[in-house]
Amino acid sequence: MLVALGVLGVTAAVQAAILAATGSVALLADLIHNAGDALTAVPLGIAFWMRSARAERIAGLAVVAAIFVSAVVAAIEAVNRLVHPNAPDHLLALALAGVVGFGGNWAAGIVRTRAGRRLDSPALVADGAHARADAYVSLAVVASAAVVAIGAPVADPLIGLAITAVILRITWRSWRTVRG
Repeated sequence: MLVALGVLGVTAAVQAAILAATGSVALLADLIHNAGDALTAVPLGIAFWMRSARAERIAGLAVVAAIFVSAVVAAIEAVNRLVHPNAPDHLLALALAGVVGFGGNWAAGIVRTRAGRRLDSPALVADGAHARADAYVSLAVVASAAVVAIGAPVADPLIGLAITAVILRITWRSWRTVRG
């Protein structure tokens, strides 16, 4: 759990530094989600420390809630950028942030899935699957940099909305896993 928290924490910190330079909504959506994912390790860690099935179920619900809140925030920011256009800067750094997001999420997904199987925890296995899916979502940030570079700055908030849609799908799948 601590390893996944550390990996996603470093990933979010690197992305936050790059966000300050780029102003990308797609990166903001990915960063909000990655930071939220890093923080989901806290309730899961507490539940495992308590060794309580009830606490684990509550922690799973907290994970789902965190994912959902991150999707709402990302959607609001993307719509705001569509209404008030502003193209991102430093596109090479933006693409690098997407690659960092991919690597961090993939590593956290592997750690969480292995731990979930070892501990027989559906909530942790769901969180691992979610992190691996987020790795591909982070590649959308790379796509945003590429499309903006060829002259379509509206792609950044549109990709931010697409990331939001993926996050909502992950929320639903995680809800079904934790609920069942």
